[in-house]
Amino acid sequence: MKRIITYGTFDMLHYGHINLLKRAREMGDYLVVALSTDEFNWNSKQKKTYFSFEKRKQLLEAIRYVDLVIPEESWEQKVTDVALYNIDTLVMGDDWTGKFDFIASQTDTEVVYLKRTPEISTTQIKKDLNKSELTNKINISQEYH
Repeated sequence: MKRIITYGTFDMLHYGHINLLKRAREMGDYLVVALSTDEFNWNSKQKKTYFSFEKRKQLLEAIRYVDLVIPEESWEQKVTDVALYNIDTLVMGDDWTGKFDFIASQTDTEVVYLKRTPEISTTQIKKDLNKSELTNKINISQEYH
């Protein structure tokens, strides 16, 4: 059985996430998703998520490509996870290219960086929503003048 692992926050789940998970799962028989905890996101990435860890975990567990969701609590745990879950391939989005190559040299694990779905990202969704909210506020303000 070929085991795959990927890591991420998976906040505001969208079809780009689904594409990544599907492609990762197609590389093997079993997909482990290490989901960043709320504390790890805040303390290490200075990111606040919209959905809590438990809600994001619940969403990921409902996706047919995902076999197991585990918490990601530190950057360093990747090497430990690879051994603990008998991982054959670590899969990350290509915005991380080169960042985890050391795992391949420290273990027998292949590291693969998949191209992201170009037209979608959580960051872009947040920007678009903020822009839309600002436009609505301006339009409402103009109605009252």
